[in-house]
Order: sequence, then structure tokens, then C-alpha cells
Amino acid sequence: MQIKVNGELREIDVDPGTPLLWVLRDELRLTGTKFGCGIAQCGACTVHLNGMPIRSCITAVSTVEGAEITTIEGLTGPTAEAVQAAWVSLDVPQCGYCQSGQIMSAVALLSETAKPTDQQINDAMGGNACRCATYNRIRAAIHQAADTRDTRRASAGQASGETK
Repeated sequence: MQIKVNGELREIDVDPGTPLLWVLRDELRLTGTKFGCGIAQCGACTVHLNGMPIRSCITAVSTVEGAEITTIEGLTGPTAEAVQAAWVSLDVPQCGYCQSGQIMSAVALLSETAKPTDQQINDAMGGNACRCATYNRIRAAIHQAADTRDTRRASAGQASGETK
């Protein structure tokens, strides 16, 4: 079977019912995606499937054939960079275990909603548990990333001679 992960077509030889999480971690050695609960309740295993966040612990690898899978290792672009910079700037992680899933969900949110409200953030991030309870910093970082990304876009547009 072939799956496309982080822009690269990968050949795998696993049972079709194997959870995507274990294919990523054990077969492809992409260990940024974490195992948390195994029942899609904590969000530590969040990856993007065609740009949308999914829980890889309950997703059979056979269901992702032909789709684009993005893990934390392959997350790129202005939104991802803004989120990652905000996470560092606001010192979001405490233990850090859940953070790859948190970042994957935050990037998906900001890709769909440029300026989310607190309620939209709470709704989008509700499936991501943080045992260290850094939720206030996560919310602040998402707001900062939205603002930073908009500032970078405006600066890039002005530098290239674009007008608003």
C-alpha cells in the first residue's frame, strides 16, 4: 500500500486495519505524533488529512490511501510558522507531550478562520487535552499567531508594492 505523508509517497507493508498513528510512528519513524489515549479523546495523535485535523489513533491506514497526510514534522507555511512562533514566544508548553496535537489543531483552525473568537478557539481545541492545563496560553498563542500572520502578510504586500 502507498500513502502520501508530508508530501512524499511512502510504500508500507502493514495490515490495512492498522491505525495510522502506528504506521507513522513505527513504520515511518515520524514520532512527533503522540499516543495518548487510543480512543480519540485526547488529541495527542492529531494529524492533518487533506488539511483537516483527524485523530490518527482511530484512523485505519486503509482509509487514507490517496489522501495527503501532514504530521507535525511536515507542517509548513505562514500559518504554521506563526503558530510555532507564538508557541515559543508565549512559552506555551509545560511538559510538551500534547503540543504537537495542539499545534496541528491550531493550524487547522487558523487555516479556516483567520481571526477566531475565544469561543471558536475553545470549540476547535476542545478535543485536545493538556494535563498541564496550559489552555490560557494556548488560546493566547492562537490569537497572537492570527495577529502575527496578518502583520507578516501586510508587510510582505507593502514590500512587494501591493496596496490595500
